[in-house]
Amino acid sequence: MPLYNRLKEYRVRLGVNQQEMGRRVGASRQTISMIERGDYSPSVTLALKIAKACGVQVEDIFSYEEESEHE
Repeated sequence: MPLYNRLKEYRVRLGVNQQEMGRRVGASRQTISMIERGDYSPSVTLALKIAKACGVQVEDIFSYEEESEHE
Protein backbone atom coordinates (compact mmCIF):
# COMPACT_ATOMS: atom_id res chain seq x y z
CA MET A 1 0.00 0.00 0.00
CA PRO A 2 1.48 3.35 -1.00
CA LEU A 3 0.98 5.09 2.35
CA TYR A 4 4.09 7.05 3.27
CA ASN A 5 4.87 8.68 6.58
CA ARG A 6 7.29 11.02 8.29
CA LEU A 7 6.51 9.78 11.79
CA LYS A 8 10.13 9.16 12.79
CA GLU A 9 11.09 12.69 11.73
CA TYR A 10 8.32 14.26 13.81
CA ARG A 11 8.93 11.93 16.77
CA VAL A 12 12.63 12.88 16.83
CA ARG A 13 11.67 16.57 16.70
CA LEU A 14 9.61 15.99 19.85
CA GLY A 15 12.60 14.34 21.48
CA VAL A 16 10.76 11.14 22.40
CA ASN A 17 11.53 7.50 21.76
CA GLN A 18 9.13 4.98 20.25
CA GLN A 19 8.01 3.79 23.70
CA GLU A 20 7.07 7.32 24.80
CA MET A 21 5.31 8.10 21.51
CA GLY A 22 3.31 4.91 21.89
CA ARG A 23 2.35 5.87 25.43
CA ARG A 24 1.19 9.31 24.28
CA VAL A 25 -1.09 7.88 21.59
CA GLY A 26 -2.22 4.65 23.24
CA ALA A 27 -0.18 2.27 21.09
CA SER A 28 2.71 -0.11 21.70
CA ARG A 29 6.33 0.65 20.87
CA GLN A 30 6.13 -2.15 18.33
CA THR A 31 3.20 -0.47 16.57
CA ILE A 32 5.08 2.83 16.35
CA SER A 33 8.10 0.98 14.97
CA MET A 34 6.00 -0.82 12.35
CA ILE A 35 4.35 2.44 11.26
CA GLU A 36 7.75 4.14 10.91
CA ARG A 37 9.06 1.26 8.77
CA GLY A 38 5.96 1.34 6.58
CA ASP A 39 4.97 -2.19 7.61
CA TYR A 40 1.69 -1.10 9.18
CA SER A 41 -0.93 1.48 8.22
CA PRO A 42 -2.55 2.99 11.31
CA SER A 43 -6.28 3.37 11.72
CA VAL A 44 -7.70 6.83 11.07
CA THR A 45 -8.12 7.26 14.83
CA LEU A 46 -4.50 6.38 15.56
CA ALA A 47 -3.25 8.60 12.72
CA LEU A 48 -5.25 11.50 14.17
CA LYS A 49 -3.86 10.84 17.67
CA ILE A 50 -0.30 10.76 16.31
CA ALA A 51 -0.78 14.02 14.45
CA LYS A 52 -2.29 15.67 17.53
CA ALA A 53 0.61 14.47 19.69
CA CYS A 54 3.02 15.99 17.17
CA GLY A 55 1.04 19.23 16.94
CA VAL A 56 0.52 18.95 13.17
CA GLN A 57 -2.13 17.92 10.64
CA VAL A 58 -2.44 14.27 9.60
CA GLU A 59 -1.33 15.21 6.08
CA ASP A 60 1.96 16.55 7.47
CA ILE A 61 2.88 13.05 8.66
CA PHE A 62 0.98 10.70 6.38
CA SER A 63 0.61 10.85 2.61
CA TYR A 64 -0.97 8.53 0.09
CA GLU A 65 0.33 8.27 -3.44
CA GLU A 66 -1.43 6.41 -6.21
CA GLU A 67 0.69 3.79 -7.92
CA SER A 68 1.74 4.83 -11.39
CA GLU A 69 -0.02 2.98 -14.19
CA HIS A 70 1.99 4.41 -17.11
CA GLU A 71 5.26 2.49 -17.10
